Amino acid sequence: MRLHVVNPNTTASMTAKIATAARAIARPDTVIDARQPTMGPVSIEGFYDEAFAVPGMLGCIREADRDGADAHVIACFDDTGLDAARAVAKVPVIGIGEAGFHMASLVAARFAVVTTLGVSIVPIEHNLRKYGLVDRCARVRAAEVPVLALEERNAEALGKISTEIAAAIRDDRAEAIVLGCAGMADLAAELADKHCLPVVDGVAAAVTLAEGLVRLGLTTSRLGPYAVPRTKTYSGPFAPFQP
Repeated sequence: MRLHVVNPNTTASMTAKIATAARAIARPDTVIDARQPTMGPVSIEGFYDEAFAVPGMLGCIREADRDGADAHVIACFDDTGLDAARAVAKVPVIGIGEAGFHMASLVAARFAVVTTLGVSIVPIEHNLRKYGLVDRCARVRAAEVPVLALEERNAEALGKISTEIAAAIRDDRAEAIVLGCAGMADLAAELADKHCLPVVDGVAAAVTLAEGLVRLGLTTSRLGPYAVPRTKTYSGPFAPFQP
């Protein structure tokens, strides 16, 4: 099985970290193909960054499709461009945010999300409503840690994330935590041990779900909004993305 894991930002070191997390959880016969676009922001922190990350990410999706990917994982917790990717990809597409939410809902009645910056809270809340899981989420919290501060192990960042988890347990009655950034993937086990509750890493959750979809032979339905885009002209710099 070949899984394409795409980091929608352009930071190669973040892609490498995500790839390591994906390979650690993948089945032995699964090949992880990790990529990032050459155009777009170095990190995705809010709606504006997200908008400029989508074209490059979709380009990676189309390239990986041509290279024989069996499924795609979008490794940004905002699920950047997920709906568009499902419409264009030939194989299933999983976002790490949606995957993390669903995994947490299977092991806890109430979960909380701990993300990076406050600017990401509203986009995550929008996704929870869209996925029908807003009532299962006690709260979305921000540790006020920039995404790129998570490239390498950072004691200060880890402390801030841990503090928010403790607050979520104490004040929000959270029974599980979803880590709200792909850059937190390497912290899940340590934080679970420290706080004695399930801590879900979206990258691991998405890889596991993607493998399951492939094994079940399930593909994206084309009967609704994920129908193949109609052929039409795209102008200017977007001409290469013409369906």
